[in-house]
Amino acid sequence: MSSKTKIVVLHLKELIYTGIFAVLGILFIIMLIIMFIPKDKEEEADAGVPASTYVPGVYTTSLIINDNVVDVEVTVDETNINDIRIVNLDEAVTTMFPLIEPAFDNLANQICENQSLENITYTDDNKYTTMVLMDAIKTSVEKARIPQ
Repeated sequence: MSSKTKIVVLHLKELIYTGIFAVLGILFIIMLIIMFIPKDKEEEADAGVPASTYVPGVYTTSLIINDNVVDVEVTVDETNINDIRIVNLDEAVTTMFPLIEPAFDNLANQICENQSLENITYTDDNKYTTMVLMDAIKTSVEKARIPQ
């Protein structure tokens, strides 16, 4: 019975480093597989380009306030309302109607944020001003819509 005994010495520090690198290597390989596997065709169809709602451009509606013409300008791309502005706002109009600018800014922010003309909130202080401005904005947006 001649068997030679072999003694193997393993350092705990080396075992821990080897285990950590093995786990990191496996995670790296899994991440690469997930990144480069093609997605399902259904997912790609759903994530595709949404249907166009507007004809891209700038659409303007004019309001006459105290013999002054004020233009409401709506800028749209194919799917979003990008910007709503008042153009040609005379100083006389802002003096006579001081609520027109804050009411318009409030409307423009809500519409651009929600991308909808529905559920717009406003205070009772500027109800009629908001209604006039809202009608002008609706007219401009309707000009931009693609006919169904």
